[in-house]
Amino acid sequence: MDLMFELAIKEKRNLTEDEAYKLLSKHGIPIPKYFIASSEEEAIKIATRLGFPLVMKIVSPDIMHKTDIGGIKMNIINPPQVKESYKNIICNVRKNKPEARINGVLLYKQAPKGVEVIVGIIRDPQFGPTVMFGLGGIFTEILKDVAFRVCPVEKTDIEEMLAEIAGIKMLQSYRGQPSCDINAIIDIILEISKLALVYPVIKEIDLNPIIVYEKGAIVVDAKMFLNWIKN
Repeated sequence: MDLMFELAIKEKRNLTEDEAYKLLSKHGIPIPKYFIASSEEEAIKIATRLGFPLVMKIVSPDIMHKTDIGGIKMNIINPPQVKESYKNIICNVRKNKPEARINGVLLYKQAPKGVEVIVGIIRDPQFGPTVMFGLGGIFTEILKDVAFRVCPVEKTDIEEMLAEIAGIKMLQSYRGQPSCDINAIIDIILEISKLALVYPVIKEIDLNPIIVYEKGAIVVDAKMFLNWIKN
């Protein structure tokens, strides 16, 4: 078993976002170039190297849903905002989840706007790992516009999944907008389905959002829950 999973088992926790990114990158899934800062000064140095605008997120083995406790800051455009965002994130965590362990603050350059999609894995007790695909925003939250397939999946299975989504036109050429890179989505779903089979210790994967462009796609938030943890 991967040392990263062994450590998580020992500490009885899920994967942190940076650990999830490492696993995704290992399997060829596109992620942002990121760094973790342990102080305001280090965050400013990292931000200067990365460039702006930036996203900053808390890194904690005890926090999976960062937005709920003020653990994410976006649209950061200069060093003073980096310093203030770092301070605010740490304060928010200590206020809202005082028992949480803090590993630092993750920084990456904010991805340009594109079409947001969701890819996930749910390990069903009867059918095993099942992959899910849907469009982001209202399509998932309100319309529940998602499709499922039991792993493993082939390219044809994924093409059928995409065709089932009511909002598929958002990914196609529409009113002068270029079509999104469907092959990039297919590749991510293929790799995630393989990953779920390789690592049975993973209970659930949530890649939300994945931002898709005319060429390419990138995962900008990743959660991985492990199957001996009650979530």
